[in-house]
Amino acid sequence: MKLLKLFPYMLLALFVMATQVQAKVSDEFPVRKLYPAVPVIEIDDLYKRKGNVIIVDVRSSYEYQTLRMSGALHIPLSSSSFVKEMQDLRNKNPNKTIVVYCNGRTCKKSYKATQKCRDNNISSVIAFDAGIFDWAKKYPDEAILLGKIPLDPARLIPKSVFKQKLVSPEKFEAMMVRKDIVVLDIRDRFQREALALYPGIEKRVYLDDTELLDKYISQAVRENKTLLVYDAAGKQVRWLMYRIESKGVKNYAFMKGGAYAYFANLRKNF
Repeated sequence: MKLLKLFPYMLLALFVMATQVQAKVSDEFPVRKLYPAVPVIEIDDLYKRKGNVIIVDVRSSYEYQTLRMSGALHIPLSSSSFVKEMQDLRNKNPNKTIVVYCNGRTCKKSYKATQKCRDNNISSVIAFDAGIFDWAKKYPDEAILLGKIPLDPARLIPKSVFKQKLVSPEKFEAMMVRKDIVVLDIRDRFQREALALYPGIEKRVYLDDTELLDKYISQAVRENKTLLVYDAAGKQVRWLMYRIESKGVKNYAFMKGGAYAYFANLRKNF
């Protein structure tokens, strides 16, 4: 009888606990709720199953070359051949689960890639939405940084350190009057729309052109100049930071929010 009386309270307690767990997951993986139909795999489960699944990195080539999971294939979501390559991969491996990943918990590419596969009837594709940073920190022996494995966790750049290198568009612009600077625009072709922010001062270089990148980075080191870099939205520069640090550049800064923030600031002031 006592158990019957307590039963509603037990149900309520279980409901509260389940709600709290769900809220925690929602906080840790804020994008999941936007893609409720996308199946996901947790980090420890992926580690246990790694030898029995196919892992695909869907980020840009530069991101893949900088930091990736060991054994990961590279099929960028942005590629026009993404669906065909994923279909070919599925046809060659009909019985294996395909796991796609991107940068981390706020990155949408793994969800979008999985959904795109579902929309094109490519079965058994799931998202590892914790992403490469969580993976590299927890399983450094299974990650490759700048071509080296195992990864030294001390070489991972914390977000707090990255943020120290960000300056506002206003401050970035104010530095243009200096003579001791090398300014790089690393936006993709489709992001530029033929508009340079600092014509006559900046150099345009794509992240995949590592030879030209190294030329300008070496120039900054050799001439003891400050390297100033901007991209489209302030996200690509985080990957370039690894290369800059590896080359021994001491003085450098990135435009916070990239060109989008620059133009937003212009609209605000006019």
